[in-house]
Amino acid sequence: MPFRLFHTTPKPKPIFDVLGTDMHLHLIPGVDDGSKSPEESIECMNTLASLGFKNIILTPHFQFPRFPNKEYDIQRRYADLKAQAAEAGVQLNLAGIAGEYRIDTGFQARIDNPQFLCIKDKTVLVEFSLNHPMMGVDEMLFDLQMKGYDIILAHPERYAYLAIDGDRYRHFKDAGVYFQCNILSISGFYGAECRRKVLDIIDRGWCEYLGTDTHNTIYARALVEASNDHTVQKILAKHKFLNSEL
Repeated sequence: MPFRLFHTTPKPKPIFDVLGTDMHLHLIPGVDDGSKSPEESIECMNTLASLGFKNIILTPHFQFPRFPNKEYDIQRRYADLKAQAAEAGVQLNLAGIAGEYRIDTGFQARIDNPQFLCIKDKTVLVEFSLNHPMMGVDEMLFDLQMKGYDIILAHPERYAYLAIDGDRYRHFKDAGVYFQCNILSISGFYGAECRRKVLDIIDRGWCEYLGTDTHNTIYARALVEASNDHTVQKILAKHKFLNSEL
């Protein structure tokens, strides 16, 4: 009988209870590149609960023209999903609806007529283009702050054109921008270079928040693996993040 090497499926470890709140997820069905159905969203929520999360704040994309979402429609869909999750017995508190706002050609109009769905009070989660820098970013961030908003930049480690040893990261920190890094960046889900950058950002003390950026069940399964990752475990034990204050 030939020898076979069996690979066991990792079991979820509730290590993210130290964070309490996941504040970056794409689980409103059918509005962006995230979950496609309530059933998929509920499956992801159940996995997040098994990993120790107690609360989630959902953050669908607002991106022109790819995801032309409207705040009132997202709020309605959130209410529907919250009711469906309660009916399904999800042991996770849907603590709020916010958005991940792309700084793009339509962002200045959002600043001029603000209707942002916020993470907390007047705190907005924003993102850049992953591959191409945009002109006028600094001015728009400043204008947003002048409107009284605090800014969290989503997954700074994923912007390929930003070098960890350059001046842009430090510039954003000096300007009072908070950073939210992705847990799956630490475990290598996005590749070796992204992992190197996120570890450096965290080591420098620049990361205030961790998020899962869960889009679907593939991400949820990857988070189960991340809960068994020694580097992820060590970072959670060593560093203090602000998720629990949300």
